[in-house]
Amino acid sequence: MKRMQGVPLPLGVTITNNRMNFAVAVPQGSICELLLYRKGDAEPLHTYELTEESAVGEVRYLALEDADEQQYEYNYRINGEYYIDPYVRSLTGRETWGSAGDALAGEVRGVVSRDSYDWEEDRPLNLPMNQVIAYSLHVRGFTKHPSSKVKHKGTFRGVIEKIPYLTELGINQIHCMPVYEFQESTRKGINYWGYGPGYFFAPKSSYASSGDGAAELKDMIKACHRAGIEVVLEMPFDSGTPKQMMEECLRYYMMEYHVDGFILNPVLAPMEAIYADPVLKRTKLLTHRDDFQNVMRRFLKGDEGMVSDVMYWLKQHTDGNYNYITNQNGFTLNDLVSYDGKHNEANGENNQDGPDYNYSWNCGAEGPSRKKAVNELRRNQIRNAFLLLLFAQGTPCILAGDEFGNTQKGNNNVYCQDNSIGWLNWDRLRRQSETHQLVKDLIALRRAHPVFMQSEPLRGMDVMRCGIPDVSYHGEYAWRVPSEVSSRQLGVYYCGAVAKDEDCFVIYNMHWLEHTFALPALSGKRKWHVIASTKDGILEKPEALKNQHDTLVEERTILILAGR
Repeated sequence: MKRMQGVPLPLGVTITNNRMNFAVAVPQGSICELLLYRKGDAEPLHTYELTEESAVGEVRYLALEDADEQQYEYNYRINGEYYIDPYVRSLTGRETWGSAGDALAGEVRGVVSRDSYDWEEDRPLNLPMNQVIAYSLHVRGFTKHPSSKVKHKGTFRGVIEKIPYLTELGINQIHCMPVYEFQESTRKGINYWGYGPGYFFAPKSSYASSGDGAAELKDMIKACHRAGIEVVLEMPFDSGTPKQMMEECLRYYMMEYHVDGFILNPVLAPMEAIYADPVLKRTKLLTHRDDFQNVMRRFLKGDEGMVSDVMYWLKQHTDGNYNYITNQNGFTLNDLVSYDGKHNEANGENNQDGPDYNYSWNCGAEGPSRKKAVNELRRNQIRNAFLLLLFAQGTPCILAGDEFGNTQKGNNNVYCQDNSIGWLNWDRLRRQSETHQLVKDLIALRRAHPVFMQSEPLRGMDVMRCGIPDVSYHGEYAWRVPSEVSSRQLGVYYCGAVAKDEDCFVIYNMHWLEHTFALPALSGKRKWHVIASTKDGILEKPEALKNQHDTLVEERTILILAGR
């Protein structure tokens, strides 16, 4: 190989034709060497000094020409210590979860490969946000449990094996917790989630059954796209990550991996620059938002004074955000209705970690119960939660496993639980098949009714000049917005003409008492039909209500009516 001048940007390793360019930022006054290895060799094939005199700013660089076609590995040595390139695209030495090589001893190295990937004309899907049904998962925890019945457990390929399940459920977007290289074992214990420092450009090799994280992440994304499923990566970064690196990283995953979007921490990420980046203009840029979650949790358990906030969030569009009632940081949906308090003792922090305010309710018993009434109430509340989530205007996101009652045994912070607590137990799918079927049916019902997934924000005005606002709010009396602090009841009337759909009226009774709701009158010969409810699920053959003036709604029940 012939050493050439090279260029200082881009940072990292760039391969063009027969040239490899290396560029790294090094503090002034430091001695820096590039160590280049043949694949698997213990000792470097070549050592190159990168002098400070030839640096541009703090960036030192060189190019190597006429390298043969095999794979190389590399490290830097700065002031006598091994240093992994923060822009490394792939790592070796971390192929097995929990038994990574020693970076300080040079056992973890960057990989330089000329291999190309055949995308077969794949590209990001660019699904409209109002048509998205999202599903949040942890790549390892999604299929690691023996009950997953997949061949490649805990890997990108394991997710591929579950694609038929996702499409049958009705999912068309998955949110993946960090999939880049992070240290899973730290001084504090297990880092199961992956937050904190990492090599953000390098897909995690222990999430790949072959050890090639880059290739298998591409395989997963391509397979998801073929099934009509977008892939959104959570990229929380770390407080010490340069803002320039964050932006470059997002561009890299979008271009190199065809990623459809990212979930970012707006406190750390340079959001203004990212939004303005022309390369990322069609990429979905999302942030976590707990407002919807907290409001709907409180409404679900029957807190007073929530109706006005519920009205706001039911109609709110979620451009740049998405709706969820549960996510990784907190209780699963099963645990939300089964525990009043968190039970994080297994984390070893004296139950001091994790959110203290969960707005949960155990329905009368803490944890698992044999009481029939308690378990039926819990099932009812889970059904209510899915109706609240799936029939709000914003983009809904389901936490993986909630559709079949996955539990973390009351632990609301499983960041260190790489075990059956943090993994999905797929045996519960068989036991909770009724809930799973209901979620599938509710997703299909949402898709069948455009009034629940409108592309434009609702204004509360008669935009079609048909005598009915696009959305209106009702209490127990039609056309009268419930204003009492004690009210836990709400009716929402969606004008079908706005979305070329039927008129729909959703009645929410989150009180522990039954209530009678007056029904808004329909024009012409149309009548109100109950098409779905908490108690009965989806009605295959809805019949018109005998009484078209009012209807009795049982306690803690949601009804969906269509005007036909």
